Amino acid sequence: MTDIPLAQSLTKPLTKVEADEAEAAEYVLGLQDAADRAATQARVSSDGAFAQRVFAWETRLQDLNDGYAPATSPRMLPKLEARLFPRPRRAGLGVLRWLAGAGVAAALVLVTLATLVPPRSDLIAVLATSDARLVLEVRHAGSELAVTRTVGPPAVAGRVHEIWLIAPDAAPVSLGLLAEAPLVVAYPRPPDGWGLAVSIEPEGGSRYGTPTGPVILRAVIGREL
Repeated sequence: MTDIPLAQSLTKPLTKVEADEAEAAEYVLGLQDAADRAATQARVSSDGAFAQRVFAWETRLQDLNDGYAPATSPRMLPKLEARLFPRPRRAGLGVLRWLAGAGVAAALVLVTLATLVPPRSDLIAVLATSDARLVLEVRHAGSELAVTRTVGPPAVAGRVHEIWLIAPDAAPVSLGLLAEAPLVVAYPRPPDGWGLAVSIEPEGGSRYGTPTGPVILRAVIGREL
């Protein structure tokens, strides 16, 4: 895909492809105001082709996040400083005891904040029908894969959508069944080039360890469809 500059000459209108690229890039970079961002988010959920553009920009720019360490909310800083570093009332041994207590409290606060910061969620694939009536997003965060239906209904009664991960030259491996709630499984981030597929199976899933019903969705991780 050819990179489209975000700034274009006012004398040359954007083509539809260029406008879509600019919107996807601005969304990923966080340059939109609240109203535009909400509109773009809705489009990601309903437009499979556009969702792929957003995924491409997220993949292209994800290395930029590596240079930034997690930061706590500025609103918490005054309260933390007031609790951790109050004015000492006594000198001598009392100061030493206060410093020791402050050090322990600071360590506990840092550990607590570290556990509260969620791992970054990376969109690694979007599976969509050609008419975008059914769209699934596959994200990886920490040590988990999450499959979420963003558009469309679940399978009809008596049937279920089963998610398959396919390594090159290997048989499909079931990740699980997608019902109403997102499917979340403990799994490392699959390498680029691995496949994802969704089949329609009897209630309870395939009994043979391989897809038995029609495969309705396919995607390749790290590749634009």
